[in-house]
Amino acid sequence: MAMKTFAAIDVGSFDLEMGIYEISTKFGIREIDHLRHTLVLGKETYNDGRLSYALVEEMCGVLKKFTEVMKSYRVDDYRACAASALREAKNSQIVLDQISVRTGLNVKTLSNSELRFLSYKAVASRNTEFQKTVQTGTAIMDVGFGSSQISLFDKDTLVSTQNLKLGVLRISEMAAHWRVNYRMVPEIIEEMVESELYTFKKMYLKDRQIRNLIVTGESIIYMVRRGMKEKTRERFTAGQFKEFCTKLIHMTLDEIEDAYELEHDYAAILVPSAIIYKTLLDMTGAENVWTPGIRLCDGIAAEYGQENKLVKFHHDFTGDILSAARNMAKRYKCHGAHAQEVERAAVAIFNATKKYHGLGERERLLLQIAAILHACGKFISITGCSESSYQIVMATEIIGLSHLEQEIVANVVCYNIQEYAYDDVELSSDPSQSEGSAKSGREIKNVIAKLTAILRLANSMDRGHRQKLADCRLSVRDNELVVTTAYAGNMMSEVYSFNQKADFFEEIFGIRPVIRQKRRS
Repeated sequence: MAMKTFAAIDVGSFDLEMGIYEISTKFGIREIDHLRHTLVLGKETYNDGRLSYALVEEMCGVLKKFTEVMKSYRVDDYRACAASALREAKNSQIVLDQISVRTGLNVKTLSNSELRFLSYKAVASRNTEFQKTVQTGTAIMDVGFGSSQISLFDKDTLVSTQNLKLGVLRISEMAAHWRVNYRMVPEIIEEMVESELYTFKKMYLKDRQIRNLIVTGESIIYMVRRGMKEKTRERFTAGQFKEFCTKLIHMTLDEIEDAYELEHDYAAILVPSAIIYKTLLDMTGAENVWTPGIRLCDGIAAEYGQENKLVKFHHDFTGDILSAARNMAKRYKCHGAHAQEVERAAVAIFNATKKYHGLGERERLLLQIAAILHACGKFISITGCSESSYQIVMATEIIGLSHLEQEIVANVVCYNIQEYAYDDVELSSDPSQSEGSAKSGREIKNVIAKLTAILRLANSMDRGHRQKLADCRLSVRDNELVVTTAYAGNMMSEVYSFNQKADFFEEIFGIRPVIRQKRRS
């Protein structure tokens, strides 16, 4: 039986955490130890924009102790991830280098969408409970220290997700500078939260019924486990949960510290947390609340177990990413039938030419997203849609993608129409800092070129938006990619566009695409 001892490290905005897990195909994921050290990195990043030498010194000391604990457990593997406090710090690269030199740990800064996806996987690792909950209208509210994420589900499918700058540490730091009576602070925070959530409600909650609210985040663990009478309980009615939040909101910091047995810094974030949860509960009209009590470390362990085929999830996470992209395309009025046909053709080309491009499943997913969103820029400008498409993709968070992957998709949709020039491709992301990526900048540009060539050809195959080649078959013979169709009508527009795109495709892959139209007797 395969058994892995795994360490998950979270360099968070409020504390440093490490979970030690045993992961196996038979028993799943089991946490055997958990360490936490309060270190409020976010206070310096959100106020000053950088981390001080003293804080970095303390952080490295704690992480060094983590490595000693890892050795005592003889861990087989580890992953260390950093949240917004380290990601947004102006001196983040220097700090990451210091961590590597002093502790030997390789810490990856993850984008918000990657971090939220990990938290989401941790919830989904509770397979039976999760599947049962998301069958009806469900919202997941993940309240973090730097921001909050709302994800909406309907019939087991992710329909939308949105990040809001409603981080409890950000809010508490802002509140610390307000020159008002403490009793007025909750009211001001509530107005701020309602204002942020109002736009979300108008855009995403219209005509949508939400019955279940899943709440996650570090603060909810302390709220429930230390504040509720039944400390092992996870499910509540809306009335029970709102009553609890209302009581907490009206407590002073001293009262919270005494009642919850918490340090001052932790006590200060509970009121903003309670306000956010209560406001969303009122706004959605949800009837039930589930508090699974998961941490980011649980999500890191869940993803590691899934990637190494040690655990199996019943939920289709790739389908969620594609669903989010399709809902994004719908928002920008993309032609649905055409986008579906381009996606189908792009996947068919990708699968038929595997030995020529050498790309994997992750790149195929990025190609599908690019196909779905290839025309989103026309919502802004029909004549300048290339640049507009790029800007839309870069400005809109796609759940589960790293910043580098988002840049790949944005460049592919841009060069779908715009002339491709290798030296013109600019990447703001450092490929070495993207989780799971070992590619250099040159290799990433080659990936963009390959996906662009495939998308261009796929788009040309539905030039008239009539899905004339929907029945086509693809095969590679004698250095040609042969596209065979039984369509008997006029294909002049498709053939002309196809032949235009064939030169670039041949340049990239070394095989010539050709269309062959079967003639009926």
